[in-house]
Amino acid sequence: MFSALSLPALRSLMLAAGVAAGALVTPHVQAFGSSSPTLQTVSSVDLQRFQGRWYQIAYYPNTFQRQCVANTTADYRLLMTGQVEVINTCGTADRGTSQVIGAARVKPPKFFGIPVAKGTDTSKLEVRFAPTFLAWLNAVWAPYWVIQLADDYRYAVISEPQQEFLWILSRTPYLDPTDRATINAKLIEQGFDLGRLVEEPQPGPWQ
Repeated sequence: MFSALSLPALRSLMLAAGVAAGALVTPHVQAFGSSSPTLQTVSSVDLQRFQGRWYQIAYYPNTFQRQCVANTTADYRLLMTGQVEVINTCGTADRGTSQVIGAARVKPPKFFGIPVAKGTDTSKLEVRFAPTFLAWLNAVWAPYWVIQLADDYRYAVISEPQQEFLWILSRTPYLDPTDRATINAKLIEQGFDLGRLVEEPQPGPWQ
């Protein structure tokens, strides 16, 4: 989710530090299985409607959410700057809470890697959880693509160009079975492996 708990954060910091990374987002160094067709996003996202709370329903497991065992949520708030504040929270095994705060922006067009204008493709966002003083570095921004979105914004599906990460989000802790069937069918069309999905306890066992 702008996504899973600290995916962009960790990955972005790794890239900024010059560490070879492969992995809640940044541009993957190509081709983990480039035989997949180019991933398509939804036509556009109304960021005003997209803000608010989302519940993680299912996701591809990753190292950035190892501490999370249940109740993972993402809260988005559109700022005056046009960026979106991102607060990801989850429950941990010791019944504590883990939280990370970051920001998202519409991906800006670049010239030789340098942003040259404000982005307009609202379905292709970039997220960072690195400190604000590093925001000028391209490496700390990671792709956050909205690849499925209900007409009334009751559910959303998030991934990135290499399809190594995937999150199914809902406005409520439980997703209607019909909606889930629709999402799954589309994911298969998009080339995702449903067998990798981990279901998220919402709410967790202690709630």
